[in-house]
Order: sequence, then structure tokens, then C-alpha cells
Amino acid sequence: MDLGWIQAGFWGFFGGAALLLGAALGYYVKMPQKIIASIMGFGAGVLIAAACFALIEEAFNLGGFDSTLFGFALGVLIFTAADIYLSKSGAKHRKTSDKNRIPDEYDENGTAIAFGAVLDGIPESVAIGLTIITGGLVSLATVVAVFISNIPEGISSSVGMKKMGWKKRSIFGLWLLIAVISGVASLAGYGILSKFPADVNAAILALASGALLTMIADTMLPEAFSKTHEYTGLIVALGFILSFILAMG
Repeated sequence: MDLGWIQAGFWGFFGGAALLLGAALGYYVKMPQKIIASIMGFGAGVLIAAACFALIEEAFNLGGFDSTLFGFALGVLIFTAADIYLSKSGAKHRKTSDKNRIPDEYDENGTAIAFGAVLDGIPESVAIGLTIITGGLVSLATVVAVFISNIPEGISSSVGMKKMGWKKRSIFGLWLLIAVISGVASLAGYGILSKFPADVNAAILALASGALLTMIADTMLPEAFSKTHEYTGLIVALGFILSFILAMG
């Protein structure tokens, strides 16, 4: 019996479930925005390392320069185009907890926010499934990176939604749905892509890496810097080195 399917679905959902944990913290615990921003910066550092060591390095090992560069460029372009669309649709600050930085249309376009959250989470989840294909077991560094980075997103976005008048059922329902989608995306990353040649899997790993790095630069780092300022680099570096240790250990 192939246990890879179970592994992929479980770990993808596990990573996405951190959104629910973050949402609970954001909804029920009053946290200073500096703390939320610090967690966001730390999560960004963790994800940067995962994108470098667990994804693009593995992509290069599988498919060499051609597949890696093609996939990476495609991931950057797809996420940039989607983020431009989302920014114009009212979901630019989907990770913020600061009401002063949330546009008036934020609470009017829940679809854009939900789509943005799914867009942020899919590359991470697919990458989890792909690491099982390439290594036989799930990459601990990738799972930890996804889990840690999702907590501040759940906190920050849920605080913002609560301030804009979203109902509790809508907030938690959204994150539960996204956690389920994350599990399905991870399962697809394993079940469907495992049948593809190594070059294709390499390109998809690199695509996830490019999408993640673009998402971090576009959404996570600006929100972290808005409150932590000169400490942002230190916080991001701490997250990076933790993820590096996990990936290399």
C-alpha cells in the first residue's frame, strides 16, 4: 500500500491548519501589532530558507538549470500577475492587522481575500507533496516552514477581518476551507505529479519556490517592516537560520 497519499494529504492539511491556530490567536487573544509583525517576519525568514534549500536546490538536483530556471521564472510571473489583480480587487493588505492600512473595500471583497489566501497557500502545499516524491518521506523543513509562516497569516488576517466586521463563522470557515484545500493541493502534488518525468517535477518545485519568494516580498515582508522597522532583518535572519538547520540537519 502506498502511504505517500496519506502522508501528503495529512501534512498538507497540517500546514494549512496553522491558519486556524493563527486565526484563533488573532480572534481571541489581544496581541500588539509589533508582535504580530515580528512573527510575520520570522515566518518570512523560515519560508525563504525553505524556498532555497528544500525546493529550488532539489529542483536543480532533479532537472538541472533549464527546468529550474523555467519553473522559477514561471512561478514569479504567475504570482506577480495574480497579486496585481488581487491588489486592484481589494486584497492587497490581506495579511495586515492594522486597520489604518486596510482599504475601505477590504470588507466588501471577501472573495478576493479568500482567493489571495488560497493563492499564497497552494505553492507551499504542492511543495510538501513533491518533497515526498523526491525523498520518500516528507521534508520536515518544508512542513515546519509552512506551519510557522501560516500562523502569522492567520493571526494578522483574522485581526483585520474582525476589525472590519467579519463574523466569527465566516473567518474560521474561510481558514478551515483553505486548510482543506491545502491538504488536497499537497495530495495532488504527490498523487498527480509523481507520474510526471523528473524534469517536470523539477520545474514545479522551482515554480513553487519562485511563487513563495514573490509572495514573501510582496505581502509578508512589507507587513513585518511596517511595525518592526530596523529589527526586521534580524527577525527574518533568525527564521532563516532555523529553517536552514532543519533542512541541513
